[in-house]
Amino acid sequence: MSTLAHAVHDSRTMLRRNLKHALRYPAVSLGPVMMPLLMLLLFVYAFGDSIGAGMGGGRDAYLEYLTPGIIIMGVAAGAMSTSIAVCQDMTEGIINRFRTMNITRSSFMTGHVVGSVLTTVVSLVLVVGVALALGFRPDANPVEWLAAAGLVTAIAFAVAWLSAALGLISKTVESASNKPLLIQFLPFLGSAFVPAGSMAPGLRWFAENQPFTPMTETLRGLLSGSEIGNSGWISLVWCAGITLVGYVWSRSLFSSTTKR
Repeated sequence: MSTLAHAVHDSRTMLRRNLKHALRYPAVSLGPVMMPLLMLLLFVYAFGDSIGAGMGGGRDAYLEYLTPGIIIMGVAAGAMSTSIAVCQDMTEGIINRFRTMNITRSSFMTGHVVGSVLTTVVSLVLVVGVALALGFRPDANPVEWLAAAGLVTAIAFAVAWLSAALGLISKTVESASNKPLLIQFLPFLGSAFVPAGSMAPGLRWFAENQPFTPMTETLRGLLSGSEIGNSGWISLVWCAGITLVGYVWSRSLFSSTTKR
């Protein structure tokens, strides 16, 4: 078996392991998506009429605006479960067992990251289902749906690698659950709930220049069938940059902590 084939085989084994853990403990893998769902229900039913009226529409119009932001929130929410899962494996001794086996070392991180992306996508199906039940009616054509799915997957992949690195630098599960809070909080300071142009000058500048705002605007444009402008390529650049930083950081940390 070639080196590449061996790495792919080992990564698939680690992926199955992580997916089995996710099925065995669904509260850990699907729990983070509960917050975006609660925010969706709260803002639609408690504030939807007033915010929607301020934006020139009503509750239904605000639901159309809010749902893409909630989807991005759901992606960011998956960071906690990834960080915790990686930290648990690093602190509970399983890595020492893996070191005695003839497995590709990179497969450990690959299994965690790919497993995180898959569980995040499944969670987002639930979010979209609830939004559709509330009356969300996107105007995207099949190509735009595929583009939206690709964008969400790319964001989840980037967040997963960064979260894996945060899990590796954590000494305890408690600290691993706290470190991704900044990732989870960033969508709140973007255009998920209200347009960035309606914010105070300082907050507006931050919202317009942080990664989740162009991601939200791109997804919003794709689902509504409208123009996305330059937010599309800006989102891809952010995804590529975050993925690169997370990958290099996590690989460096994993190599330094598991030296034979």
